[in-house]
Amino acid sequence: MGEKQPFRLINATRDLTIAERTRLADNPWTSFKGLMGSPPLPPGHALLITPSSSIHTHFMRFPIDVLYVNNNDVIMGIDRDLKPWRFGHFYKGVKYVVEMTAGGAEGCAVGDKITRAPCP
Repeated sequence: MGEKQPFRLINATRDLTIAERTRLADNPWTSFKGLMGSPPLPPGHALLITPSSSIHTHFMRFPIDVLYVNNNDVIMGIDRDLKPWRFGHFYKGVKYVVEMTAGGAEGCAVGDKITRAPCP
């Protein structure tokens, strides 16, 4: 499987860029690994994990914000400033999650629709 191109993640409801560079974790290994053991993401970066309905922050060294998103790309829940060694929430109907540095979900709310766009 070849290298996937990063993409922008946009809050279409509020016309707000959530992340300038988002990586995709869509296979068993990248989904399992997530951000475990990684350095903190730079501001404006995110990791989209699919399929996934919940996360944990075990073996992480920094807090994160998490968006829980359904099949229609609508945010169903948000964890803000989730500390290391914690479990995220579980929301029925979630298709994927977006992990980003704490504070990265600022401006997002439950019910907002998100979209993807190519990186500039």
